[in-house]
Amino acid sequence: MASTSAALVLLSSPTAITASSTARFFSTAAATRAHPSAPRPSPLRPLLLLLPKFHSHCLPTASSSSPRKPLFPISLHADLLSAARDSLFVFVASLALSVSVFVSDVGSASAFVVTTPRKLQTDELATVRLFQENTPSVVYITNLAVRQDAFTLDVLEVPQGSGSGFVWDKDGHIVTNYHVIRGASDLRVTLADQATYEAKVVGFDQDKDVAVLRIDAPKDKLRPIPIGVSADLLVGQKVYAIGNPFGLDHTLTTGVISGLRREISSAATGRPIQDVIQTDAAINPGNSGGPLLDSSGSLIGINTAIYSPSGASSGVGFSIPVDTVGGIVDQLVRFGKVTRPILGIKFAPDQSVEQLGVSGVLVLDAPASGPAGKAGLQPTKRDSYGRLILGDIITSVNGKKVTNGSDLYRILDQCKVGDTVIVEVLRGDHKEKLPVVLEPKPDES
Repeated sequence: MASTSAALVLLSSPTAITASSTARFFSTAAATRAHPSAPRPSPLRPLLLLLPKFHSHCLPTASSSSPRKPLFPISLHADLLSAARDSLFVFVASLALSVSVFVSDVGSASAFVVTTPRKLQTDELATVRLFQENTPSVVYITNLAVRQDAFTLDVLEVPQGSGSGFVWDKDGHIVTNYHVIRGASDLRVTLADQATYEAKVVGFDQDKDVAVLRIDAPKDKLRPIPIGVSADLLVGQKVYAIGNPFGLDHTLTTGVISGLRREISSAATGRPIQDVIQTDAAINPGNSGGPLLDSSGSLIGINTAIYSPSGASSGVGFSIPVDTVGGIVDQLVRFGKVTRPILGIKFAPDQSVEQLGVSGVLVLDAPASGPAGKAGLQPTKRDSYGRLILGDIITSVNGKKVTNGSDLYRILDQCKVGDTVIVEVLRGDHKEKLPVVLEPKPDES
């Protein structure tokens, strides 16, 4: 473009070429571009246009009456040099213009085209903005375990797992899944700016698969995630999962809520987790502990598990609702543990009870120091001849029917430590009702 502009400036000089010649030149150029097959004029044509003018100033005519005078007087030499210099500039400019107009192709011309900014749809812009605003709140957690080398007997810390988490508050509390940190001797948390900090375990709840860590990071580097509500969620609304699958940088997957009030079992204790959110947003290994967000960017759940025989995302993922997580985190931050009520029993698998042809929870053990033992519930035992004597079968608690272990846990989750519940049991061939005072779950190391 610079050479073309220079050529246009030079060709506009009155000493170079007449206006009519310029018009003819550009009209010919336009016609040639419109018809590429037409013969192209020589780039020397602008110089040839000057020859008549040069001839009239410098060459003698046939009717000259001075046969022996110098062919070029001194004054004419100056004109000749000036004309030659002008002709040289015109030739160079014309050659550059000819090359740029006739030789350049579409490919070279496209190099001068300025690419316009990418245009995104409204929903795309909202998704991009949601990812950019919430990524600083999501962290990467590395689980280190102590291992002893078999040959050198050196004790080393080796990574045994990883997962995601998110910043809960400005005090450095990080929320994640319990199974992400299970068995760790050391934990490290990496923020979005790649700064890594040693993390300490504040507390965890194995039954609900929730854990809280704490890091000593500057407050200006901590961006708590916005907390939402999960009680009013609807099937079909859009959700977004952010995490670090396979140890990669932050990634975003999208989907919808596929189902509500699902129930899954805790990976650590087998205790059921109620009101779980089901989503088809891809949740791969490493996404565990990461946030599930609604379209406004607010936290509605913690990504915790997938249903897949192969271990990869199959479109069935589960998230613990934020309403459940909020109460657990508050207790862990304040007390370092969750005071959940228990009956203090061990019960048989549901399949074993079904084979007996009864409905309820069969008590296998009821320690005398526990709430059920103090209330007089009978465990399963053997007599002096080795015959199996079944213990009490719990059929209801506070008038609510109990058909399996999940029902029992669901009822207890609605109670508090210190509450007295009426447990109805089937003992032999008759039923009995026993009052039981619920006690807190013992501390876990």
